[in-house]
Amino acid sequence: MTNHDPTPSPQFEELEGIDLSQIDLLRTDGGHERDAWRGVAIEDVDDVTGTLAGFLRQRSRALLGVILRPHQRSLILAGFLISIRTLCVLTTPLLVGMAIDDGLPPLQPGGDGSMRTISLICAAIVLVTIVNALAFNFFFLVTGRVGQDILRDLRNRVYVHFQRLSLSFHERYTSGRVISRLTSDVEALAELLNQGFVNLINAVLLIGGIGTVLLILDWQLALAVLAVFPVAMLLTWWFRTRAEPAYRATREAVALVIVHFVESLAGIRAVHTFRREPRNQEIFDELDDRYRSALVRSNTLGSVFGSGILFLGRLTTVIVLLYGGERVLADDMTIGVLAAFLLYLRRFFEPMQDLSQFYNQFQGASAALEKLAGVLDEAPVVPEPSTPVALDAPQGALTFDAVRFAYGVAEIIPELRLDVPAGQTLALVGATGAGKTTLARLLARFYDPTHGQIRLDGIDLRD
Repeated sequence: MTNHDPTPSPQFEELEGIDLSQIDLLRTDGGHERDAWRGVAIEDVDDVTGTLAGFLRQRSRALLGVILRPHQRSLILAGFLISIRTLCVLTTPLLVGMAIDDGLPPLQPGGDGSMRTISLICAAIVLVTIVNALAFNFFFLVTGRVGQDILRDLRNRVYVHFQRLSLSFHERYTSGRVISRLTSDVEALAELLNQGFVNLINAVLLIGGIGTVLLILDWQLALAVLAVFPVAMLLTWWFRTRAEPAYRATREAVALVIVHFVESLAGIRAVHTFRREPRNQEIFDELDDRYRSALVRSNTLGSVFGSGILFLGRLTTVIVLLYGGERVLADDMTIGVLAAFLLYLRRFFEPMQDLSQFYNQFQGASAALEKLAGVLDEAPVVPEPSTPVALDAPQGALTFDAVRFAYGVAEIIPELRLDVPAGQTLALVGATGAGKTTLARLLARFYDPTHGQIRLDGIDLRD
């Protein structure tokens, strides 16, 4: 037996130049994807593009589909409730416009001028508001329950999977990274499920509904409003292309902070023994500053996008006032329609800001989901037998039949043939690193031999 220096398993050697602590154990036993990952530098991990980025997104979306599938009925109910709420929101400005046009004759000839019209419209607004409140309340109850159920299922899935994974996985996947997966990454998903999807559905329905109503009310004025929309789309594209790497960097940075913190405390005796406190503090300061810088960059992008959308909204209001006011003075439009337009505009650009907030949450959750999907995609190196063979009368006879084993490329046990009869006591003697612990691990089936068999009473341990 020879001395050895344990190295990661061969599948991780395919990731040349990639810091595994930052991208969390990408599976490379899928075949052709390996070549696309070669040569990725450590400093480029936060800005992953191309085949690798596509693979990460595909894997995370697959996981999202798996955890959402059991809740399809609740999600459909939530969609129905938010649709009712959107109809209520769209109805209110129309009712206000009708009250101005039909209930105030000094402003618009042709109205009956009676309080009866205004009272009926006010009663309708109150009724719509009540329906709106009830629909939104039940919507929040449904989505809140579904979100918490999804998070519970995901935490259980990750915890069970961590326990199923082989010892070799846990030897290279630090406890700090495990905690990061179950805390910060799950919390990022919780923020998305509790608030993000609500804002997204609400914003999409409002933007589409308001755009349709504006075209029905006055298509000429609506075209003037929608002329600003391409600029908003361009601003959204700019934000999207920069936000994705920024938020991935944020998730990477917070994971490294948690990892260093947990690992330092777990080894606090060694830290005190070797006076590592100053050096550990330097490392923590560097990681903490990296996390701060990543947050500042992501928040800066969000603030630029939000203020840009706000400016476009105010600019559109000015355009509507100028063009709509001119048409009102020319008796080409009623004041009620113009008032309804202005009310709709206020609601039209607010959802766009909600979309920017959603995208912030989505990027953080997407990066977290990529990490969780990577962990769940890990298969146990030592799988359980599908049809285990029972030992009817255990004796304890052990046989090492041409057993070979290697940590990575370093072969620790070149070839071992050994029979240990039942009831015999055997002592293993050798220098440090000679392979004594490795043999014990093979007997406990923490690892499987790379070649040969270990049999207990004539039955392969793998069975």
